[in-house]
Amino acid sequence: MNHASKDTHGKRKPDDGAGKGPGPSIRHGPGPELMSAAALVGDSVVNCHHEEVGDIKEIMLDMRSGRVGYALLSFGGFPGMGEKLFTVPWNALTLDTLNKRFILDVEKARLESAPGFSMNNWPNMADATWAREIHAYYGTQPFGP
Repeated sequence: MNHASKDTHGKRKPDDGAGKGPGPSIRHGPGPELMSAAALVGDSVVNCHHEEVGDIKEIMLDMRSGRVGYALLSFGGFPGMGEKLFTVPWNALTLDTLNKRFILDVEKARLESAPGFSMNNWPNMADATWAREIHAYYGTQPFGP
């Protein structure tokens, strides 16, 4: 389930009784100011030209600060095969509540050459050097401790 199957308040849309809906209503927050991470996983990500650049696979929390640190995006290939994963700083994404997706201000070609990894070879996201490089690539600033 993703954001598209939620109402504007982050709640699951009720089942229509024919088995087509996502199931019973579950509260996920008063969105868009506060939403569950599960409500956002699966959301599509587009660039400023409205080109599809991936979808959110995971939302990574910084346990030291209690903030969302990164969104894990997939791009290309098929799920689990040939799929390139990217760690994008959370503050590089803008929630498009009208279209229930995220916007990432990056050209598609730049994302194709962005630092990425496979599901079997994750980077050390707690490494300060890695974090500085990722934030520099996307033109964002890491938040302090």
